[in-house]
Amino acid sequence: MIDVEPSELGRLSRGLRLDTLVRLRWLAIIGQCAAVAGVHFGLGFRLPFGPCLLLIALSVAVNLTLQIRHPASHRLSDDATTFLLGFDILQLALLLYLTGGLQNPFSLLFLAPVLISATALTPQRTLGLGMLAVGCATLLVLVHRPLPWRPGEPLELPFLYVSGVWTAILLGAAFTGIYAWRVAEEARQLAAALAATELVLAREQHISQLDGLAAAAAHELGTPLATIALVAKELARRLPQDDETAEDMRLLREQVERCRGILGKLTSLGQEDEQTEFLETMTLTHLVEEVVAPQRDFGMPIRIGGRGEGPEPVCRRDPGLVHGLDNVVDNAVGFAETAVEIELAWTGNEVSVEVRDDGPGFAPEVLLRLGEPYVTTRGHDKRGPEEEASGHGLGLFIAKTLIERGGAQLQVSNAALPASGAVVRVVWPREAFDKKTPAHGEKAGLTR
Repeated sequence: MIDVEPSELGRLSRGLRLDTLVRLRWLAIIGQCAAVAGVHFGLGFRLPFGPCLLLIALSVAVNLTLQIRHPASHRLSDDATTFLLGFDILQLALLLYLTGGLQNPFSLLFLAPVLISATALTPQRTLGLGMLAVGCATLLVLVHRPLPWRPGEPLELPFLYVSGVWTAILLGAAFTGIYAWRVAEEARQLAAALAATELVLAREQHISQLDGLAAAAAHELGTPLATIALVAKELARRLPQDDETAEDMRLLREQVERCRGILGKLTSLGQEDEQTEFLETMTLTHLVEEVVAPQRDFGMPIRIGGRGEGPEPVCRRDPGLVHGLDNVVDNAVGFAETAVEIELAWTGNEVSVEVRDDGPGFAPEVLLRLGEPYVTTRGHDKRGPEEEASGHGLGLFIAKTLIERGGAQLQVSNAALPASGAVVRVVWPREAFDKKTPAHGEKAGLTR
């Protein structure tokens, strides 16, 4: 299994495909050609037709060069994307210089490269491109060719109106840039966090599949071991009892029988019998004890209490569920001051696990966002130095994702005053929790 950092997943998801940028530029080229031809031939207005076509042809040349040198699936680096978007801003600025500057209604197209940058590049690069666009717009307020108009009727719009257009470009670049970056960044974080969740779940599934692999290996090794045992038995019969080799043959036969016994135990792990049901199903208390056991090594007292109506609920052991609950308990142990309390409860309608710690609790500014990816208040905890304990804020997100796939709800809050600490409550409908047992003929709800 390859280990990939969530930050690396986010970086890999940021790159812009060359085909996307090329298609957008072809769309811009078609629009520029239609606008120049429509004004020159359709409306009959005079404008520097040749220089305008030359600038459009330059954009065409850049597009063709990119398509020839790279496949459509190629992902551009941040430097290449920044350079190409900067080129688009300068090319548009030169076209606007020839056709009236900010008096030209197409000057609002300055926002397009900034918007693309906000969805594909870092905020620093987007800020740089936004400043380039605003700088070009500022120069066009002061220096530009006349707006194409009817011969003998020059049109010069008031400076106040042009200043309003400049302000609109400035505010539009800032607003659309921030908004698009925020939306794209949340999508990237969610995709990276889900990918990290899948990696964690895959590791847990591989561990749970080892018993099946062991049973398969035991089945395959059974025949050659039986052959070895038979040959050793025949050789032992032919040798005199006082021969030194006979002692070695007896030892060989004993070790073969020992191997067959071990393989027999492994084979039983893959059979649908009472032993398998005992190993693969567990009560609610046993499930929580399995989650808590590794956490007791950190020296933090963990107390478990249970109460309920009727028999204790039973579920099938599921890697995703175990890992999700482990993240919840791990978070509580990391912040608790003196102890962690785990309360189990069940009725005929629902099953719940409530984890409480007596630490500082969740900060108010992040409490409403807990369960989303990359939301964390963990700087360091009691189990190790900061560089080992600091996280990406994925713990509760992974726990929420894994647990809620099985039909449960994860509720996060702080303890009511005067108590302190965090409270995480996981609630299943009784039917969803019991559905994980072999009696229903289903695998655990969190496995794929």
